[in-house]
Amino acid sequence: MSGTDAPQPTLDGRVALVTGGAKRVGRAIVKALGSAGCDVAIHCHRSVAEAELLAEELRRAGRRAVSVVGDLNDPSCWRRIVDEVVEALGGLDILVNNASAFREARGDTLADFDVEPWERMMRTNLLAPVGLCRYAAEHLRARGRGRVVNLGDIAADRPSPLAMAYGVSKAALTAATKAMARALAPEVLVNGVAPGIAVFPEDYSEDQRSALLGLVPQGRAGTPEEVAGLVRFLVESGAYMTGQIIAIDGGRNLV
Repeated sequence: MSGTDAPQPTLDGRVALVTGGAKRVGRAIVKALGSAGCDVAIHCHRSVAEAELLAEELRRAGRRAVSVVGDLNDPSCWRRIVDEVVEALGGLDILVNNASAFREARGDTLADFDVEPWERMMRTNLLAPVGLCRYAAEHLRARGRGRVVNLGDIAADRPSPLAMAYGVSKAALTAATKAMARALAPEVLVNGVAPGIAVFPEDYSEDQRSALLGLVPQGRAGTPEEVAGLVRFLVESGAYMTGQIIAIDGGRNLV
């Protein structure tokens, strides 16, 4: 790839917070926004070393970058995370709610339903994005170019009986995204990205992976970089889009 083919920085000086930004899709989003010119706060919970290494990588490339630690299941940390980002980087223009809980060891099916694991799933996948958005709102509005992108899932429309809490939490996030888009209009744009298969869970067998890929018209998994590219588009070019949920799933939603 020549230098002219590479994505050019167009978001110079904007500050982004990416939750769950140390690994997998979150890491790709951090790198995409850094390449676009953003200064980036990388939120993590347990992946502290990975987050700081990524922040150092961005700093070597000329961006300002910090890591911010917090357990999104704890509501008391939502305001603190936003405040730390604003203090460290001087403001906040972009909030990407990427962090997500996927599966509980128990309580995630109808047969073994239990309130506690459902509450944990809802706090991480629904309430944390809403809470972070609430505390970020004044900063997003103040700079006149606020963007929020929530990472959903096509499971919001196709909830599995084997992962009920997850599917329901993502469906609720879809509704919250649309409500927040109305609440923050016109100054802040709020959209969602709904991946299909971007990264397989590490414990999926080859048979499970093949079965799932058989449901995808494009016949392959997506990549974290493809999801990150869509997030970049929404914060960079989607100036007349808000309240939208965009599937990036190789056509899985058509089947």
